[in-house]
Amino acid sequence: MTETSARVSSSGIGFCGLLTIVFIVLRLTGHVDWSWVWVLSPLWIPTAICLIIFLLIFFVFKRGGRRFRL
Repeated sequence: MTETSARVSSSGIGFCGLLTIVFIVLRLTGHVDWSWVWVLSPLWIPTAICLIIFLLIFFVFKRGGRRFRL
């Protein structure tokens, strides 16, 4: 296979996963006194942002009427 036709596969923890692990370690070692909600926030904040964007797009298309119908 050539380089251009090779399938690129990315596996790894990612930024949010790494940040979550760092926050958990800091919380368990007592360096921060945050609530667990905020320690785990790198997991749920990106999901919440995507959900908000999806809902905004949905309502824009819904309000636009038949003009945007797919």
